[in-house]
Amino acid sequence: MTSASLAERLDGLLFFPVTAYGPDGALDLDAYRAHVRGGIEAGAAAVFACCGTGEFHALTPEEFRATVAAAVEVADGRVPVIAGAGYGTALAIQYAKLAEEAGADGLLAMPPYLVVASQEGLLRHYTALAGATGLDVIVYQRDNAVFTPQTVVELAKVPGIIGLKDGLGDLDLLQRIVSAVRANDPEGKFLYFNGLPTAELTGLAYRGIGVLLYSSAVFCFAPEIALAFHKALTTGDDATCNALLDGFYRPLVELRNQGRGYAVSLVKAGVRMRGLDVGEVRPPLSEPSPAHVKELAELIERGLALVSGANAGTGANAATVADDRA
Repeated sequence: MTSASLAERLDGLLFFPVTAYGPDGALDLDAYRAHVRGGIEAGAAAVFACCGTGEFHALTPEEFRATVAAAVEVADGRVPVIAGAGYGTALAIQYAKLAEEAGADGLLAMPPYLVVASQEGLLRHYTALAGATGLDVIVYQRDNAVFTPQTVVELAKVPGIIGLKDGLGDLDLLQRIVSAVRANDPEGKFLYFNGLPTAELTGLAYRGIGVLLYSSAVFCFAPEIALAFHKALTTGDDATCNALLDGFYRPLVELRNQGRGYAVSLVKAGVRMRGLDVGEVRPPLSEPSPAHVKELAELIERGLALVSGANAGTGANAATVADDRA
């Protein structure tokens, strides 16, 4: 294991693996290990186990611990493993302790279950969670956990809370949060993540306020496409970014929006399509329609062709390919 802090190690494309199930619906840890191993070998900078894409909501505590432990085993210190933790404060702490026992390097703190809390209540919740283990915590802003800039300033002061993952998409609010925290922490050590579904679609906008870290669901089933976009985004190759946005990511988001739960079930279908049987999603999620799976297959082919075009020439060549296939 490296002695570097978790914050220092989170630099690159973040991998949120799906959780694998067998034909009987039980965990398939062998398939999960293969999935995680493939992602790390493809170039993932970190593994976020049992989070949204990993169906955290559908796992028992025992399954959660076993899955996180499997990710830790495969990572073997090469990249950090961050585990999800959620529900009410007591259960979130229980999951945090299970993640720590399993060897995780950090936690992604999901929103509390169901209730809409005050800013004071949210601050108390995440402070208690951060104090329950020795793991560093990234707080996930979305749904019923939306923070004012001042609350994030206070969160950033809590020992162990190292960053904010934004799944809300309000760039005005996020810019004010970044500014407020920076004013109180001139060294700028607090991290920010784009946590929107298919985060690449908003990557250029988030880059404009200095947020380059993001979770990539596409990396689960098409790491070639995800890595090509990430390289283009971080090097300022906007021609390649726009080619992939126009030819792959925008149509993918439009497909994802056609079904409830597709942010997970469509990703799992993509993983199976690329040759690894990770099973179906658990209820209450449901599988995408055959027509939508067929459309996904066509989109993956298009995305891979765009990447081949970009690799064969310049970003401008990639843009030409996008125009030809539109």
